[in-house]
Amino acid sequence: MPEILVQYEAEIWQSIGETITMVGVSIFAAILIGLPVGTLLFLSRKGHLLENPWAFSILNLLVNIIRSFPFLLLVVFLIPFTRLIIGTAIGTAAACVPLAIIAIAHYSRLVEQSLLDVPKGVIEAAISMGASVKDVIFKFLYVEARSGLVLGLTTSIISFISYSTIMGVVGGGGIGDFAIRYGYQQFKTELMIYMIIIMIILVQLIQFIGTTIARMIDKR
Repeated sequence: MPEILVQYEAEIWQSIGETITMVGVSIFAAILIGLPVGTLLFLSRKGHLLENPWAFSILNLLVNIIRSFPFLLLVVFLIPFTRLIIGTAIGTAAACVPLAIIAIAHYSRLVEQSLLDVPKGVIEAAISMGASVKDVIFKFLYVEARSGLVLGLTTSIISFISYSTIMGVVGGGGIGDFAIRYGYQQFKTELMIYMIIIMIILVQLIQFIGTTIARMIDKR
């Protein structure tokens, strides 16, 4: 192991742990809230099972507004809200708030797109068999779209990692913040390069796992 990595080993592991925490919270928010929001966006569209122009318009507008914010500006804009619910606007826990919000908006749109790829005949067949809305969602829509949902989540996770590198602005820590503070600002270019390599390996690993799982569960 290079000497500079040994020198900063404790700080590197801490930054990796902070990144995992931020990304983990983002994934949790994406699945717990983003998946239902994306499903509701799909179901409330014109001509769909729970058609509701008002619900669709409101949800669609909220998702578009959040996704259109440059992430750094979103982080700054949410500082009062973050301070309200966390008690502070600084630290890894505070950084999780804007990350969770962008995660919900990001994944909900990908969920909607994945469900739109499901052939309408599948839904029509389910309804003709007397399936309830719940059954249509869990036994037909999610089953048919499972590969796309996994690929969408994989894409989202990689985006969350990218977003987490910005969280040094609010003292959120993470690999990106470590690379800037110790590598760039202290002119330790070698250390910054090693951090970039770690990020590349992490992203490639996640992409490989996500693609492999999506391929395995795709029975079409």
